[in-house]
Amino acid sequence: MTIERFGSTGTGAGGKTLPFVKAVRAGDFVYVSGQVPMGPDGEIVQGNIVEQTRLTLDNVKAALAMAGLDLSHVVKVTAWLADTRDFWSFNRVYQDYFGEALPARSCVRADMMVDCKVEIEAIAYAPK
Repeated sequence: MTIERFGSTGTGAGGKTLPFVKAVRAGDFVYVSGQVPMGPDGEIVQGNIVEQTRLTLDNVKAALAMAGLDLSHVVKVTAWLADTRDFWSFNRVYQDYFGEALPARSCVRADMMVDCKVEIEAIAYAPK
């Protein structure tokens, strides 16, 4: 099986190099690393859960696009929220992005590694 890696994560806050790639194709699956509401400058974009979820899902979409895929290929999502009170607002944005092509999903509350409200990783299926 061939393994293909897409997109260096570049640098995070403070110019620190992040030791992972944005996505990896292994066989028929593409694994998207956990994405957060990070702007192109490597800084977390502050905002409410709606704004942060949109940017995070845009980052997921961008990682998928590197492998020639889009959200319709996603079969599984794991989402972490910093505050359970954000669950319903998160769901509204999530629904807007995935529409009727909903993947399986886990969503839990977690302490985040960076100062953000949401992190999302995805697994996509796309046979070559």
